[in-house]
Amino acid sequence: MTAGGMLAADLLGFEDDLTEPERQTLLALRAYLESEVRPQVNGLWERAEFPAEIIGPLAELGVYSFGGDHAAFENSAVFRGFVTLELARVDSSLATFAGVHTGLASGSIALCGSVEQQAEWLPRMATGEVIGSFALTEPESGSDVARGLRTTARRDGDHWVLNGEKRWIGNATWGDVVVVWARDEADDQVKGFIVPTSTPGYRADKIEGKYSLRIVQNAHITLTDVRVPDSWHLAEANSFADTNRVLQATRLDVAWSAVGNAIGAYEHALAYARARTQFGKPIASFQLVQDLLVKSLGNITASLAMVVRVAALNDRGVSSDEHSAMAKLYATSRTREAVAWCREILGGNGIVIDYDVIRHFADAEAQYSFEGTREVNTLILGRAITGMQAFV
Repeated sequence: MTAGGMLAADLLGFEDDLTEPERQTLLALRAYLESEVRPQVNGLWERAEFPAEIIGPLAELGVYSFGGDHAAFENSAVFRGFVTLELARVDSSLATFAGVHTGLASGSIALCGSVEQQAEWLPRMATGEVIGSFALTEPESGSDVARGLRTTARRDGDHWVLNGEKRWIGNATWGDVVVVWARDEADDQVKGFIVPTSTPGYRADKIEGKYSLRIVQNAHITLTDVRVPDSWHLAEANSFADTNRVLQATRLDVAWSAVGNAIGAYEHALAYARARTQFGKPIASFQLVQDLLVKSLGNITASLAMVVRVAALNDRGVSSDEHSAMAKLYATSRTREAVAWCREILGGNGIVIDYDVIRHFADAEAQYSFEGTREVNTLILGRAITGMQAFV
């Protein structure tokens, strides 16, 4: 970062286009993360623990409410992207936690819920009183989830009965409510349901042995005759097209997170290169090390330009699936390259957690795969380019 607190990795000054309230709020978030969270992230990552104590402070900083009616001030999708970037710059799991809670869970209710459902849940989710999850992916259904959903919903009077399994569900081992997507047995359409985690028949087991995004807690969920009232069926979530409205917004969020992850690795690599002395001088003075730094910054700058532009289109109400797909596939691919170059700069120290970069390196692998793989997003973009569907 520069002396003024701005990101040195933002070479073209995209952050300068934020409004003054947006800039000041972002700086406040940055200060909190640097002083209170960064010192503990390596230990949390090693222990695969989520720091529950950050939930309240992030709520006070507005992280859960910027995109909704409860925001303290009018703000842009570009600003909200920078919030995600800022979280991921310190640790990508923080951005994933917030993205699942705010973008996916709250976003599902905001986009697909009735006025009554929004009034019941969104204020408490904005303050962090209620933490949400989003349950779409299944053990046997990831990329083909639109047609391969096995979790079922059966109408029984004024209730619904849910049965099935979900996997890789962030926040679901300890959160308060899960938005579950299930196929209606009556009409074969995908529908959304608000399911409090205290509901009988709901079970969430933590997925162990994860070596990417270790701080965020992912669950394998089992739903056994889970009964929810019809008032918890999301009123406007009645087909996968409704689900996809939520995914389009959050796919861009993952792209922003990837850029933040790359910036985090770059900042550590640059600081190391300036401090590390070999052959009598800092390795930052060596041409080959400068080449790695420049290539990393080039990837960051190109990716940042793309996510800023797509977010700006979002602000204008003209963004579409192909825009989010291109940003996600491009930013995560370029991040994967950049974190590898940053790790290379550190040599053997690059694989030691104390030097931070290996954490960013490992987390880039998850970003590359979830919220639509590179291949699936390529086909979404390819369909827009050619007008031809390349997958079933």
